[in-house]
Amino acid sequence: MPSNGRQLTLPIWNEGEGPAADSGNPSHNGDDSAECGNDESGLIQGVLWPELAENVVVREEEQIMEHRLETETETEGRAGESGNEQDLEALKAACHVCDRCVLQATCTHVVFGEGNPEAKIMFVGEGPGREEDKQGRPFVGAAGQLLDKILASVGLTRDEVYITNVVKCRPPKNRMPNPDEIAACSPYLDAQIKRIDPSIIVCLGALATRTLIDKNAKITRIRGEWHEKDGILYMPTFHPAALLRDPSKKRPVWEDMKKVKEAFQNLQA
Repeated sequence: MPSNGRQLTLPIWNEGEGPAADSGNPSHNGDDSAECGNDESGLIQGVLWPELAENVVVREEEQIMEHRLETETETEGRAGESGNEQDLEALKAACHVCDRCVLQATCTHVVFGEGNPEAKIMFVGEGPGREEDKQGRPFVGAAGQLLDKILASVGLTRDEVYITNVVKCRPPKNRMPNPDEIAACSPYLDAQIKRIDPSIIVCLGALATRTLIDKNAKITRIRGEWHEKDGILYMPTFHPAALLRDPSKKRPVWEDMKKVKEAFQNLQA
């Protein structure tokens, strides 16, 4: 994409912040092992993404919208809300009473997502971590604080973007969500993308990349490369939690985000 000639100089984090605090923790291997969401308690054991079984049945969006119809009247007449806001609130209400998998039974809060319902840039992570589960908001732990700095480094704020995760409930002990859980939650993510209609989606980490771009993708190989699907530009990059454990990933993410900012500016032009 053509450069607009603007130089971005803000750092992702200040010197001495982030990685030093985690020096006693095992190193992230930079490929397909990662933490789920924003929890900094340790690396997730096991395989990040087993192949989705062909016989996994994904309920169609219309079935989710049965819940939406039950709650639609509560949001329909809200003054000052756009149609997208009303739709997202109704979808959020349906998500909060979802029983499509077992995760909600063990989580504290469903973490649906937050941000601008008309956002042109959407960020998708893996799943809620410990702090997100406590507060019911995405990316509010250590990795979330770093994400705020990443946004600021390219002149963006949370108010301008939309942030969510592949799964909306924290898996027990912060394990990686299994294929059935990912499949059960995917209609909510699909519906969020449909309603927000972003121009750019940033996939934070391997799980989001494999969910939205290519189930066989390796984040270390395709990060920083644009992918286009259904008129949306997808940018895969490392999850902020990976940067906390491996500061060498700071520069690649910075380069990826400059590409996102440039594409965003070109769209505005």
